Amino acid sequence: MVKKKVQKKPPSSVADQKVVEGTNNGGSKNVCLLVTSVIVLLVGLACFQVYVNVIAVPDLPAIDFNEWWGPNTTKSKDTSIRPFRILYIDSMQEGLRRLFDSFRRRPKLKSLTENSSYGVHSDAFGQFFAQWQFKYPYRDRVRYLNKYEHFKTYIQGLDMHFVHVKPKVDGNTKVFPILLIHGWPSTFKDFYDVIPILTTPRPGYDFVFEVIVPSLPGYVYSQATQKRGLAPTQIAVILRNLMKKIGHEKFFIQGGDLGHIIGSHMATLFPDQVLGFHTNTPINPSKLANLIWLVGSIWPTLVAGDHADKMYPISEKLSYYLEESGYMHLQGTKPDTIGYVLQDSPVGLAAYMLDRYMVFSNSSFKNTEEGGLDNISSIDMLDNVMLYWITGSMTSAMRLYKESFASETELILARIPTPVPTWALRLKYELYYQPDWLLKLKYPTLLGTTSLNDGGHFAALEKPKELAADVFKAVKSFLDYRKK
Repeated sequence: MVKKKVQKKPPSSVADQKVVEGTNNGGSKNVCLLVTSVIVLLVGLACFQVYVNVIAVPDLPAIDFNEWWGPNTTKSKDTSIRPFRILYIDSMQEGLRRLFDSFRRRPKLKSLTENSSYGVHSDAFGQFFAQWQFKYPYRDRVRYLNKYEHFKTYIQGLDMHFVHVKPKVDGNTKVFPILLIHGWPSTFKDFYDVIPILTTPRPGYDFVFEVIVPSLPGYVYSQATQKRGLAPTQIAVILRNLMKKIGHEKFFIQGGDLGHIIGSHMATLFPDQVLGFHTNTPINPSKLANLIWLVGSIWPTLVAGDHADKMYPISEKLSYYLEESGYMHLQGTKPDTIGYVLQDSPVGLAAYMLDRYMVFSNSSFKNTEEGGLDNISSIDMLDNVMLYWITGSMTSAMRLYKESFASETELILARIPTPVPTWALRLKYELYYQPDWLLKLKYPTLLGTTSLNDGGHFAALEKPKELAADVFKAVKSFLDYRKK
């Protein structure tokens, strides 16, 4: 039998090995190329989204300048401007006394008496409550509130309240209209010490002001809407129409807190009518400004320079904002729920408002027993508490937060530069700080800023003289700018 020889396959040559290795390397390169392409594509898409939604300036949104907010679909033909007076009613004071008698004082806990970090301190509130219960001069305060002329008129279906004060000057003094816009939990009353300064001739200036101070829709004596959607943008339109009805096509604006947001929107929407914008809450609320703030935590001094401690470390600032923004989250989501509590209890209403006066005037006040409640006149705070109480308007006032958070238009307007000449007043203990260059992304014609070594969020109550003086300085700057 002949055995068949099996021919052995010679070992692979070096060349063959190189071909195999080359094939494997080619596959790896393709995978790497694919992964890289995907990453580049995702980064590109992310950058595009950041550009579109954060950096790019959008067009002005379509807004109905005559939208009807009244309770009836039939538009009222009443175009009058009616005198209005705040009334004192005996039953109002008697009703409060009965509610005061049912106030249940909480037991004191020794571990909670060191400061006000749990909220308004029981001893400090006890003193405030005693003054309200036994010493608040109801009739005198009503007379004081009526010291200026009040009016009401219908704007877009809402019965709007405003204070109107004209200066008494000779023909050689120029008179400029100025709209003063309050925030929350403020009222028109905040400006009572500012008004006489603005309407009185001041050395070095050849002008004074005709002052208009409206109550925001749903706040104290201005009618609340029964419709959804009345956000700061829509209020900006209402106030512009109010000024037009009074007879002023062009005017200046001063505002803080919500008044800053509304005033900023007015300047953005009506740059040909707003001659200048003065704010005591200087903030750029855009997404871009917030992104720069976050990225700036890597190099704080690059963003804020010598004032980096006012913006960073970001962990401390975020912790503070989260701790003190509980009220904002509540009002921005369930204003009617907390409204039942505040509408039914004058003591609860006072405590809720005093907590904001305490923290917003100076955040360190919560580390003291007094809570800084001696920083603002107790009579001034009681006036505002009383105005919300007797009008039953706290719920409708708080709804503005929910409408603001739900409005896409608010985010759009925040990204649109405001061309109107602007001036900022910074008080030392204001909640937020942004350097001028960051403000100029929103307010490119920011002509100047003034910094005070004291004061907090409630400039009109805390520093009325300084606020009024800065308004004069700002308006002079606005006028000089417009002459160029």
